[in-house]
Amino acid sequence: MAEVIVNILVEVLSEKLASVDFSNLGRPEAIEPQLKKWETDLRVIKAVLDDAGQKQISQKAVELWLHELQDLAYDIDDFVDDLTTEGMIRKFHQQSHARTNTSKSWKNMIPSCLGSCTNFTPSKFTYDLGLGSKGAKITEKLNDLVDKKNKLGLDVDVKVERSNKPLEQTSLVDESKVMGREVDKVALLRKLLGNEACNQNVSVVSIVGLGGIGKTTLAKVLYNDKNVKSHFTLRAWVSVSNEFDVAGISKAIFQAVGGGEEQFDSLNLLHEALKEKLESKKFLVVLDDVWNENHEKWERLRSPFLVGAPGSKIIITTRKTEVATVMNSVQPYNLEVLSEEIALSLFAKYVLDEENFDNHPSLGTIALSIVKKCKGLPLALITLARVLKTKERSEVEWKMIMDSEIWNLQDENGILPALKLSYYDLPSYLKPLFAYCSLFPKNYEFDKKELVLLWMAEGFLSRLGGNRSMENAGRQCFEELQSRSFFQHSTAQKSRYTMHDWMNALAKSVAGEFFLLDDEMDVNGRNEASEKLRHFSFIGQRRCVIYEKFKGIDRASRLRTFLPVSISWQPFNPLDKVPQSIDSLKHLRYLNLSRTIIEGLPEQVSNLYNLQSLLVRDCEMLSSLPVSFAKLRNLRHFDISGTPLLNKTPLGIGGSISLQTLPKVYIEGGNGFKVSELKDLLGLQGRLSIKGLDKVMNPIQAKDANLHQKEGLDDLEMEWNEDVLDNSRNSTIEYEVFEGLRPHCKLKTLKILFYGGIKFPSWVGDPSFHLTELTLEGCRWCTHLPTVGHLGSLKKFVMRSLHMVKTLSFQDMVNK
Repeated sequence: MAEVIVNILVEVLSEKLASVDFSNLGRPEAIEPQLKKWETDLRVIKAVLDDAGQKQISQKAVELWLHELQDLAYDIDDFVDDLTTEGMIRKFHQQSHARTNTSKSWKNMIPSCLGSCTNFTPSKFTYDLGLGSKGAKITEKLNDLVDKKNKLGLDVDVKVERSNKPLEQTSLVDESKVMGREVDKVALLRKLLGNEACNQNVSVVSIVGLGGIGKTTLAKVLYNDKNVKSHFTLRAWVSVSNEFDVAGISKAIFQAVGGGEEQFDSLNLLHEALKEKLESKKFLVVLDDVWNENHEKWERLRSPFLVGAPGSKIIITTRKTEVATVMNSVQPYNLEVLSEEIALSLFAKYVLDEENFDNHPSLGTIALSIVKKCKGLPLALITLARVLKTKERSEVEWKMIMDSEIWNLQDENGILPALKLSYYDLPSYLKPLFAYCSLFPKNYEFDKKELVLLWMAEGFLSRLGGNRSMENAGRQCFEELQSRSFFQHSTAQKSRYTMHDWMNALAKSVAGEFFLLDDEMDVNGRNEASEKLRHFSFIGQRRCVIYEKFKGIDRASRLRTFLPVSISWQPFNPLDKVPQSIDSLKHLRYLNLSRTIIEGLPEQVSNLYNLQSLLVRDCEMLSSLPVSFAKLRNLRHFDISGTPLLNKTPLGIGGSISLQTLPKVYIEGGNGFKVSELKDLLGLQGRLSIKGLDKVMNPIQAKDANLHQKEGLDDLEMEWNEDVLDNSRNSTIEYEVFEGLRPHCKLKTLKILFYGGIKFPSWVGDPSFHLTELTLEGCRWCTHLPTVGHLGSLKKFVMRSLHMVKTLSFQDMVNK
């Protein structure tokens, strides 16, 4: 994966260099030329990466060179991070000094941990970081790698050829060894032989499923069925594989339907000859292992088929639903894994040439365990059966297979090499995204949104956005991986996704030493490995073990991801404390402490300048956060949903202008959080709850919140204090505050709690709003309801404790 990481780095380096404010750095005249030279050298190296990616398979020296290059690529990225962070720190301190000198109230907003900033010296800070020595080491390593590149004889701009081309499949099959596909066969025969309505003479039947699940085998069974043979006048089988060569496929079909070895000077002449062969004939063409997503190529291939007789069919097998869509398959047939009973029978057929293990009960118990590991994948079952068939029928031999890590098998026909072909076929931008999944254990149920945040934090999505947000680009990448069968829907929760064990093993095999999923690792004993570690996740149950992992991980100073994970979706609660040393992880982008039992986050979290995602969802014991988030300018997601004890919002969060996730804020009086801090957070999405609105004494602050510009919000809750409903509340001010909090008209759900005004603002019933749900609760002084009858999209209207409302007319709510 090294060549992919370097490619990404070279693409984003120019953008990162442009973002560095050299005016805020010491000795910019020394730093800027150095970075420019690195960029030039990396572009020279990039030109040979395709060749290196191919040669690493057979040349160990090239593989080692790529590993060194990946390590250096991370170092350069870290160095640029250090520069950017230093510039941010210097700018932050300069602004803090200016504000401290002009406003005593601002001084109270600066957390105590920044008290030492009065001794801040720009030049001293620069040299303390040691950036000069780091840069010199990087330059030395880069020069060395350029020299090694020349000695390795790597060629420039080599066209990538797939060295692991899959074996071409024929249409022949031993049907006696095909098991568990009777229902599938009947369903597909109905599609092939039935008279389904179709506006064209030829229709496409697609078989979609995971690699190794038996798509090709099932297609062979259909192709050789006696009813199929008699139904179709002509039949043709073509193994397509990765390259969708229109001329080559057309020629293969032409030969299969009796066209002979005739040569053609152009595709047009070939297609004219093929049309003559197919005209008014009912034919069946099987296109096996198709990966093409280019609709134009498909249209060019299918043009001769249109002259066939009504009822002609084309079967395609593919791992991707997009392929089926491109090739006009109306309803793809998704092939499922084998049941445990059928899988065991298939295993017996291949390993013993018998129907079951009745004559071998001791082996049968072991076989059942092996079958369970294979998760119903025929290719995995058959591969292991063939391995065991070469061994003695002894429990010792079979237990060795049962207890081994099956993906370490090096048989060229084994499941791991087959899956590696799927990985090599991925576009370069998808490879690191898939490798990232190595941080998760087997049977983990993925949440698409959380995984996208991880990818985004690493920078994998920064060049994919275009006119899209990185979040949208990430979702599309996930869907592409899912369509290639790298993910599948969870059977337990349809909103979540799982990864087959073989895919999980493949992710770990390609991720390398920079990713680590740890079970019970002794962090203190892995100093050398920790130095290179960029992404860390762990599983654990004992609280003391969990804390020791966290406390020791500060040795991994280059860490970008810290992720506690659990196998099931039960609360993950062993972690109860976050060490203060966490700010040593200055490159950290993603910190997920959700579903833990921590009671607070230390102030040091606010020093993580590069943090993009801070997730503490469902931390039911969490009651305190750092005083200020003023330094977290890169924060995009701060998920504090499900934290009932939390009642304060960090100051300065309004400066995180890229923030998209902020489920709730608490308004305070005095020098506390003001509603106007929401002003520049125009990218907020999803849900926002604003609590403590009775603390807003100046209606201008409410208007300054700019809720009307936050079109990404779907669900808005406005809450005043339930416990204070006496004459101390100023109904006029509360009305003006409420009026100033007018949201964007795209809002879907609005909940108003304990409002103290005597009437509702007119915008609550404005017909331009697309509200589908409205809740009014505890608004005790309101005498009239808003004109909800004007809300054309409203489906649910909830009213509770509206004591002063005297009359209620349903005239305008007949259709609600």
